[in-house]
Amino acid sequence: MTQPQLLIDTDPGVDDALAILMAHAHAEVLGLSVAAGNVGLAHTVRNARTLVDLVGGAFPVFAGCPTPLVRRPEEDAAFVHGMDGFGDVGFAEPKVAAATESAALALIRLTREHPDLTLVALAPLTNLALAVRLDPSLPERVKRLVIMGGAVTGHGNTGVVPAEFNVGFDPEAAHVVFEAFPFFELVDWEATLRHAFDETEFDGWLARGDHRARFFGRVFGTARAFNRKRERRGIIAADALAMAVAIDPSIVTRAEDRHVAVELDGRLTRGATVVDWSQRLGSQANARIVLEIDQARFGAMVRTALGSA
Repeated sequence: MTQPQLLIDTDPGVDDALAILMAHAHAEVLGLSVAAGNVGLAHTVRNARTLVDLVGGAFPVFAGCPTPLVRRPEEDAAFVHGMDGFGDVGFAEPKVAAATESAALALIRLTREHPDLTLVALAPLTNLALAVRLDPSLPERVKRLVIMGGAVTGHGNTGVVPAEFNVGFDPEAAHVVFEAFPFFELVDWEATLRHAFDETEFDGWLARGDHRARFFGRVFGTARAFNRKRERRGIIAADALAMAVAIDPSIVTRAEDRHVAVELDGRLTRGATVVDWSQRLGSQANARIVLEIDQARFGAMVRTALGSA
């Protein structure tokens, strides 16, 4: 399989880290545009730089917007990922510096320079929404947009019951992106729960892996403890699942094309993804909702990224 060219919008974050390790192992990474989300922008940018150091990559890191488009979020996800987003391990200052170009402008430029790229959105969609507003023709230049976000039947993971974190953190940005792109691929929170890894098996991968596995094992401790406390079963790797779909779309074994929108105003539902499952609204499908993937192939891609294949 020819390695795809990936431009990754991210807010590292533990699960972002695994996804970026996968991208480095299986694709050509053109850059990381970094948003606030899991933790504040200073931490997410530093974490992206740490990952570039870890893999010895040459891809640039672009800092983006430090806040959502309209409203400040009620909370980030530091209680899951650690206050620094990487399990509060305390890594040394990364050697790689962030680029001076802003994330939104980098998204515009790189989609012009690489018309066949796949854009992988693992974060709140603030950077991409800004880029689309600055350059409405941007969606025409993106071969594929793969989004990790949403909860397509309302089983979210935020304080707003139906909402998933990435969409719920900046619903206006998600609305802008969902409206601007004629079609995108959506890997939602509920799909990631269905495709969690067995804990014992995953621990074996970490034990057999190289420096990447040792790094991930260290940063994953806080998130793993949180998931156990919430009685979430297995190793949940949300962004890694979206990355697997981005790297190799043939890994998808079941999907449905439907129209997806974002609720902006509901008192109890702000940030919820609304899917027209029965096609009652007459709107054209704008999303391919990934429902099932080949779990064995997904696991193989993760093992390679951890050096334990």
